[in-house]
Amino acid sequence: QVQLVESGGGLVQAGGSLRLSCAASGRTFTSYAMGWFRQAPGKEREFVATVIWPGITIYADSVKGRFTISRDFAKSTVYLQMNSLKPEDTAVYYCAARAGREPVATTDAYEYWGQGTQVTVSS
Repeated sequence: QVQLVESGGGLVQAGGSLRLSCAASGRTFTSYAMGWFRQAPGKEREFVATVIWPGITIYADSVKGRFTISRDFAKSTVYLQMNSLKPEDTAVYYCAARAGREPVATTDAYEYWGQGTQVTVSS
């Protein structure tokens, strides 16, 4: 079992940057694959990125080249560095975890979820 707490959301202007953090509790952090998802008003929750180990990552086409996912095993924390932000990036961002060490890009595959953090990009 793992508990997730996101932080770092806020308001930023288009073209700016923001870094989200997700702190995981427990002693089993290394046993889980970690991911980021987002949900905008009136839309379904969508995949953003996932990381297993450095170099073992998957990104949604909409964020590829702009976002970077990483994890710090010593701190049991996952990060999402967001650059060149666009108004369409506005959404509630969720941290998620699943048992296993394979990268998966589907929402239903993830077992544990954080409470979400709001990201708003102004134009």
